[in-house]
Amino acid sequence: MPLSALKAVADDLDIPYYQAVGDECELFEHAFRHRLPLLLKGPTGCGKTRFVSHMAARLGRPLYTVSCHDDLTAADLTGRYLLKGGDTVWVDGPLTRAVREGAICYLDEVVEARKDVTVVLHPLTDDRRLLPLDRTGELLEAPEGFMLVVSYNPGYQNVLKALKPSTRQRFLAVEFDFPAPEAEIAIVARESGLPEGRIAPLVRLAGALRDLKGQDLEEGVSTRLLVYCATLIRSGIRPERAIRTALIEPLTDDADVRQALLRVADIALG
Repeated sequence: MPLSALKAVADDLDIPYYQAVGDECELFEHAFRHRLPLLLKGPTGCGKTRFVSHMAARLGRPLYTVSCHDDLTAADLTGRYLLKGGDTVWVDGPLTRAVREGAICYLDEVVEARKDVTVVLHPLTDDRRLLPLDRTGELLEAPEGFMLVVSYNPGYQNVLKALKPSTRQRFLAVEFDFPAPEAEIAIVARESGLPEGRIAPLVRLAGALRDLKGQDLEEGVSTRLLVYCATLIRSGIRPERAIRTALIEPLTDDADVRQALLRVADIALG
């Protein structure tokens, strides 16, 4: 189904809300149609995970999401033998289930996983689209509906946690960033129910705090945190308390930096 047709039926389906800021939806659809793996790059909380959920629903595909971490192994993705009722049975992992079902598999923050994970992914990211299961002797060929999507935050990269060029070049790549102020106001209003006029100062504050990234802060305020803040305000929490709880405290544990951020908030909000 072409993208225009998907848009035509979007209102009739239970699709997670996502506001496009460019051509990312069209690129995702073309990658899906041509069986190409996709890499999403961007800061924490800028909408990557919501985007994948939105596109999976629009395309009518099941979605398996895996939040990668230091202890995630290839076996966690592919599966393992487990004892059940005294018998040893094979249990598929999320990647294997996605391949069998022709689903979308999304690996969030893939650089956090152990290095053996990328070895499993490589055969799925070229024209073979294969998943070898050494423990069962199976060689699964991904059906037409399967798509592999991974994401990571380049801001957290270091020598020990970075995608190798040989892995990055197996994926199409789309860069994400925080929306422009006007778009972000609309997104936060849609998600929180707070009027746009009351959200505009919060977005202005978020911009000021994001400008501090790399100085006193490792990360700036995410759109997700803005939604949290606006939700608190809409529910009756005083704006000053909501700002501190949602936009200041999550960014740092350093008391001096926290006080500096509160001063930035006072200036940004007038």
